[in-house]
Amino acid sequence: MKINRIQLLSLQILVAVVAIGLWHVLTKYEICGLARLGFEKNCTILLPPFFFSTPGDVGARIVKWFVEGTIWGHLWITLIEAALAFVIGSVGGVLIGFWFARKPLVAAVFDPYVKMANALPRVVLAPIFALWLGLGIWSKVALGVTLVFFIVFFNVYQGVKEVSPTVLNNARMLGMSERQLMRHVYWPSALSWMFSSLHTSVGFAVVGAVVGEYLGSAAGLGYIIQQAEGVFDVAGVFAGMVVLAAFVIAIDLLVTLVENRLLAWRPAVADTRT
Repeated sequence: MKINRIQLLSLQILVAVVAIGLWHVLTKYEICGLARLGFEKNCTILLPPFFFSTPGDVGARIVKWFVEGTIWGHLWITLIEAALAFVIGSVGGVLIGFWFARKPLVAAVFDPYVKMANALPRVVLAPIFALWLGLGIWSKVALGVTLVFFIVFFNVYQGVKEVSPTVLNNARMLGMSERQLMRHVYWPSALSWMFSSLHTSVGFAVVGAVVGEYLGSAAGLGYIIQQAEGVFDVAGVFAGMVVLAAFVIAIDLLVTLVENRLLAWRPAVADTRT
C-alpha cells in the first residue's frame, strides 16, 4: 500500500503523540489493581515522576531554555564539533574506502589492523583524546571521527566492490580510462552505499561530540545533560535528550536533501506486489 508524504508525516506524528500520551498517563495517574490477599485496592504510579519526570515539565524546561537563550551557545558548540567530526570522518572514510577497494593488496595487508581499530571501544578512547588534545573541541571531534570513519569506510569499500562485472567490462570495452571508470562507474555505484552510511554517521558524529562533552567540557548539549544529572534534575536530563534528538533529525534532513539532489538519476524502485 502506497501512502503520500502527508499521510506518512501524519503517521509519524501520531506515533510521537501516542508515546507522549502514554508517558503522561503513566507518570500522572495511579494504576489500581486488586491486592493478592483480600480485595483492597493497590494503586501505584508505574513511572514515578522523580525518576521519569513528565512531558509537561520537560516541555516547560525546553521552552525556558529557548526563551532565555541559554541553549543557543550550547547547540552551536555541539554543532561545530559534530560537523567537523562528520566531515573529517566521512571524507577520510570515502577516500580510504575507495583506495582499499581499488588496491586489493593494500586492503589485504591492512585488513586485520582496520578490524582491530574498529573493535576498540570508543568510550575508552575519550579520556585518551582529552589527555592528548585537551578539553577543547578537538578531543570531541577526534572521538566523533573514530565513530564516523569506520561506518563510511566499510560502506564505501563494499559499494565499490559491488560494481557489476558486466557494467565494468562493457565500460572497458568502450575504451573508458581509469579516471572515467572512477567517475562514471565506481562513484555512482558507491553513492547509494555512501549515503546509507552518512545517515547513520550523522547520529554517531553527534554522539561522539556529546559523549566527549559529558566526560569533560564547559559547554555543549553533553555538558547540559551532565550538569542536570549531577543534581538529579531528571526534567533537565530528558529535556537535553529531546533537544539532542531533534538536533540529529534536523541534520539528517539536510543529508537527505543532498542525497536526493545527487541521486536524482537513480530510478525509483518499482512496486512488484500484486
